[in-house]
Amino acid sequence: MTAPALTIAEILDQPALVPLWPTVGQALGLAESTTYQLAAQGRLPIEVIPLGRRRVARTVDLQRFLGLLPQENDDAPGSSPEASVEQSAITL
Repeated sequence: MTAPALTIAEILDQPALVPLWPTVGQALGLAESTTYQLAAQGRLPIEVIPLGRRRVARTVDLQRFLGLLPQENDDAPGSSPEASVEQSAITL
């Protein structure tokens, strides 16, 4: 049985590091066993950080994956689609 998904407000109101379960799993709409299985296989879409016996994730990574924050390189100069086309044309 899957726990209820977190709301956007709940996801934005999390501390810097959150546990894989329930926070990450609920935000992604996963069951507890699925969350831990994907983490063990390295298949969660965000980085898992071992913290003693617990495994946590950065809230900012979760928020970015869910599209609640801009991607890391969206603010970087030359990160627009036009710039990448210009850069690839230069390397041809």
